[in-house]
Amino acid sequence: MTVKEMKARLRAINAEAAKTTDPEALNKLLQEAEDLNAKIEEAANRARLQHLADGAGEEPEGNPAGGEGSGGESGTDPENSTAKRGKTLMAGGKVSRAFGAKSALTSSSTVQPQHSATDVNPGFNEVSSLVDRVKVVPLNGGESYKRGFVKGYGEGDYTAEGADYADAEPTFGYAEMVKTKITAYCEEPEEISKLAPAAYSDTVESSTEIAIRKKLSRQILIGEGGEGKLFGIFHNPADASKDIIDRKTDVAISEIDATTLDTIIYSFGGDEDVEDVAVLILNKLDLKAFATLRTDDGKKVYNVVNHGNTGTIDGVPYIINSACKAITAASTEADEYAMAYGPLSNYELPVFSDIDIQRSTHYKFKQGQIAHRGDVFAGGNVAAYNGFLRVKKK
Repeated sequence: MTVKEMKARLRAINAEAAKTTDPEALNKLLQEAEDLNAKIEEAANRARLQHLADGAGEEPEGNPAGGEGSGGESGTDPENSTAKRGKTLMAGGKVSRAFGAKSALTSSSTVQPQHSATDVNPGFNEVSSLVDRVKVVPLNGGESYKRGFVKGYGEGDYTAEGADYADAEPTFGYAEMVKTKITAYCEEPEEISKLAPAAYSDTVESSTEIAIRKKLSRQILIGEGGEGKLFGIFHNPADASKDIIDRKTDVAISEIDATTLDTIIYSFGGDEDVEDVAVLILNKLDLKAFATLRTDDGKKVYNVVNHGNTGTIDGVPYIINSACKAITAASTEADEYAMAYGPLSNYELPVFSDIDIQRSTHYKFKQGQIAHRGDVFAGGNVAAYNGFLRVKKK
């Protein structure tokens, strides 16, 4: 593999690691990343050694560099070389040439070289895995999307002989999702790509996609709806009759105690079933409250198992999302939504385009700025009647 291919594989490993919850798989990815990083460092060291060796070469006697008959610095016709550079610039290209007098000492011969790592350590995760777990509906080139759903079924009744049959029609509703545009833009000085051996440029470029996914993961919960915006799980229409999640089913709690999880589980769903495929979406502070709750004799009330952004509480899957308010936070006001519980397939995310990432050196060319931008067209809404139970602060 070339160094470029190894760096690309490192980025792919990072993306795979963000999606996996299997510790064994994560260890394998980490080992592969460390092996690749070692190979990249070895290649960089060899290239550095070759550079020093090239600089130590001796000029042939009687034909010093730049002397008569040498053909200039490179042994070619200097006028021909200049003409080539001029044509390259006229065509909009970029040329490079050595800077300084021929007799000047290079920095490598007078000072010790400063070494830098060949990769960039990532920051803490800022994208909830919620965006990867809801139901994605690919609709490239589309403008809008409607999802029909059943709100309720009729019930049969006794009927006298010769009388009309009892009405038992089901009632329907629909969720509408319109195309919205989510973008991200950032700039970096050209010095980053020229001077730093580490993959800063690649990190800046990939950050645009992270920024878009970060916005989507929050809007799935708190999207305000309407033109140009996603409809979030916590959204309530101005007209209550248009509720997809009946606001009367919301559960209000004032604190997390020994009965909180049972209250949520048994409050969700219809009267005839207890749902068993649901996920709890909550703030990290409330997860901490579940994990630290103790009985009077010091035993844990809940068994919390953590796997990064996801895990289980007494076997019930959870996902952390910072868009949720925390019941346990003093800053959370009454009636603010803090949790959602339900099957994640009950939220649909129609994607009307791929995430398009572009890099340009033309904008702010005079300032030497490299621009990165990304965009995606997507929509989103709850796609099942009362598809989630919402928990708010009492």
